[in-house]
Amino acid sequence: MPHDTSAVADVTTSGARVELDRTMTILLVGVGGQGTILAGNILAMTAAEAGLDVKVSEIHGMSQRGGSVSTVIRVGKKVDSMIADPGCADVVVAFEAVEALRAQQFLRTGGTMFVNDEQIVPVSVHVGNFTMPTDVHERLDQIGAVLIPAGEIARAAGSPRSTNVVLVGALSTALPFGEQEWKDAIAKRVPAHTVDANLEAFDRGRAAARA
Repeated sequence: MPHDTSAVADVTTSGARVELDRTMTILLVGVGGQGTILAGNILAMTAAEAGLDVKVSEIHGMSQRGGSVSTVIRVGKKVDSMIADPGCADVVVAFEAVEALRAQQFLRTGGTMFVNDEQIVPVSVHVGNFTMPTDVHERLDQIGAVLIPAGEIARAAGSPRSTNVVLVGALSTALPFGEQEWKDAIAKRVPAHTVDANLEAFDRGRAAARA
C-alpha cells in the first residue's frame, strides 16, 4: 500500500546534517526477542550522526518472557521531554500485528504506521485466558497501516533474524535521513559477519515500503 510521508516534517539538509522544524516522535512496539531495542539504537545513532538531539525511552521489563516491548525515540533540534501521549507519534513501527492495534492510539493524524505482517500467540491465549482478535488485517487497513512481510523478506535476504532491520528499512522511507547514514549505523551496530546480510535486509525493507 503506497503511503504519503510528505507531512511527517519539513526538513532542510546539508550533507548528512538534518534540521527539523519540530521534534518528531517515533514509537517501536513488539514483543520480547524481536529486536526492537536494536532497531531503536540504529535510529538513534542515525539521528545523532545527522546532528539532532535524540532521547530514547525503553520499556522492556517483560521482554525475556515474550511480553510487550516499546521504545520511544524523540528527535529534534532540542528534545525537552520524553512524554509520548496518545496521538503524538509521527511514525509507529509494530513488529507484531496485534501490538500494532494496541499502539494505534499513539499515532497522530496523518502519521505513518508500518506493521510486520505476523501474529505471535501469547501464553495467555495458549492457556485459554484470552483469545486472539479475528479481524486484525481489517482493522489495520482501516488505520491505513503499511503491512510488511518482514520475516519473509529477511529469509529471502539470507538473514532470518534480521526482521528488525527489514523494518528499519521501511522506517527509513518515512524519515529525512540519507540512505547511507542508515547503512553506516547498521554496520556499526550489528555483528561484523552479518553486515552484508543486514544491509540486504535493509534494502529490501525499504523497497517493500515503497511498493
